[in-house]
Amino acid sequence: MVHQAQGQMVQEVAAAGLPTLPTRYVLREEDRPTAPPTTGGVAAPELAAFPTVDVQRLADPGDVEEADKLRSALQSSGLFKVTGHGMPVALLDGVRDAGVEFFHLPLEEKLRHANRDDAGEFQPEGYGIDRVDTDEQVLDWCDRLYLTVQPEEERRAQFWPARPPALGRLLHEYALGSEQVAKRVLMAMGRLLGFGEEFFLDHVGERGGTYARFTYYPPCPRPDLVYGLKPHTDNSVVTVLLLDRDVGGLQVLLREEGGGDGRWVDVPVLARDELLVVVGEEMEIMSNAVFRAPTHRVVTSGERERMTLVLFYQPEPHKDLQPAEELVAEDRPAMYRKLKAKAFGDGFWDAFALGERTIDFLNIKVDDRESAGSMPEAAAA
Repeated sequence: MVHQAQGQMVQEVAAAGLPTLPTRYVLREEDRPTAPPTTGGVAAPELAAFPTVDVQRLADPGDVEEADKLRSALQSSGLFKVTGHGMPVALLDGVRDAGVEFFHLPLEEKLRHANRDDAGEFQPEGYGIDRVDTDEQVLDWCDRLYLTVQPEEERRAQFWPARPPALGRLLHEYALGSEQVAKRVLMAMGRLLGFGEEFFLDHVGERGGTYARFTYYPPCPRPDLVYGLKPHTDNSVVTVLLLDRDVGGLQVLLREEGGGDGRWVDVPVLARDELLVVVGEEMEIMSNAVFRAPTHRVVTSGERERMTLVLFYQPEPHKDLQPAEELVAEDRPAMYRKLKAKAFGDGFWDAFALGERTIDFLNIKVDDRESAGSMPEAAAA
């Protein structure tokens, strides 16, 4: 039976100042994002330099230089920094600050928007922790507020906080600007493959879903023992992230040449006007693994709180999710089975609770050829 562990939210656990970390948060030794104890804390992976893509320039089909930056990012890490989005820094700072202010409200105020249905069971929207399926499941060191943003008529008012008063307005304004970022990126990805700008937009549909996740990571007394957010890939076509202004913690697993387990690298703190775009698993399927969804995780800070806002862009739920027929050939057969986008989205919550990729959990991978992740020859020129 799906249930949500009773007791305090992570923010309340952190505020209690317990002498030892509750065992529900402590990872197995082999899973810990740590350095040996003698080094005094969490190991600092290398700080990776990710490409910066100007989406205003990216909108110009003749801007080869900017397209090359996007191609490089997609073929290496699957994520990149974004500028040129046209949103003022005051809006970005405002929605960040409103998110932090929400998490600083009294617990009883936040619980008015709790992520439970009428029967008390977990459902994705609202305030709380992520889904807990078993008493043995290790919990992440974060609380979150998850909201449907688009289509607008599907917003559920009971989960949208009335306090702080500006949060709803700021999120709406920010989501409109972020949606333009996602669309420009999808249009450019279609062009990179030699197709028209509408190629991936048509696969998503005019009424694709947009979901917001505010995630709050309290300071943790033992950051060497926990995940802020477990390793995962995103349930999205693309994801747009607004990271904390001052505190890092996001890490991405970079694939090694010739296979292997890869290595974790830190995503640096971004400039105040920069966003981060990450490829999601649904794009991996649509592109027949030309574009791969990177595995990423969050580690915590021992001294400082951290808050991020993530927007997930998903296809219309009735759409078939499958490799585009234009990207399937004799020498590159379809690598994923067809399913509905809604079925994939529903499976994500099961997979995430188990710490698995949704593609693997649903067992929809057909083949894993060496050609995965490379551009078709015509598009790579």
